[in-house]
Amino acid sequence: MRNPCAGWSCRRLKIETMVQKYPSQLLEKAVQEFSKLPGIGRRTALRLVLYQLRQDAEDVQSFVEAIARMRQEVHYCQRCHNISDADICPICADSRRDTSIICVVENIQDVMAVENTQQYTGLYHVLGGVISPMDGIGPADLEIDSLVKRVEEDDIREVILALSSTMEGDTTNFYISRKLAPYDVKLSVIARGIPVGDELEYADEVTLGRSIINRTPFEGK
Repeated sequence: MRNPCAGWSCRRLKIETMVQKYPSQLLEKAVQEFSKLPGIGRRTALRLVLYQLRQDAEDVQSFVEAIARMRQEVHYCQRCHNISDADICPICADSRRDTSIICVVENIQDVMAVENTQQYTGLYHVLGGVISPMDGIGPADLEIDSLVKRVEEDDIREVILALSSTMEGDTTNFYISRKLAPYDVKLSVIARGIPVGDELEYADEVTLGRSIINRTPFEGK
């Protein structure tokens, strides 16, 4: 069998790895930390670190403090699990929102995407992911029980399932529908204006807004 790393590109990668030396251990450590970010390789990390070195000390300190403070002080809303500066997020605390409707989304980015459409005025519930056995994520790893509790305790008339149209999203929709079956609540899904397999956060605002407005009753099989 041919060695998959026998090609020129693999040899080049090995050479680059061998000759990648830094004049400072502090610089190398900073590059290592930046390269841990998603989508950031060591070359990009090096450019980012060198950019920071060229900035005023006050600007760099402000950058560092903003990241540290966010990590230490950020809250997750006790009701919907959205990110917030307080125990209850601004959306849940807004008396103008329709408290009888909950839009169930996968993550924080999806909340932001739906809000940007300016077509939805209800509340949210962030699951923190979708059911994915391949990734070791089961129902107990998500905020599904807290959703059921909200439906049980609050005057909820409708739950909109706004998860991505993937196999994992559909599986999660079906599981939630079974959990909410004993309750007198309408279940609906966003219209399939979102292409199958696409993530909700990448849909344009017009398409996503229409998908919410034209949502259809959920028909679990």
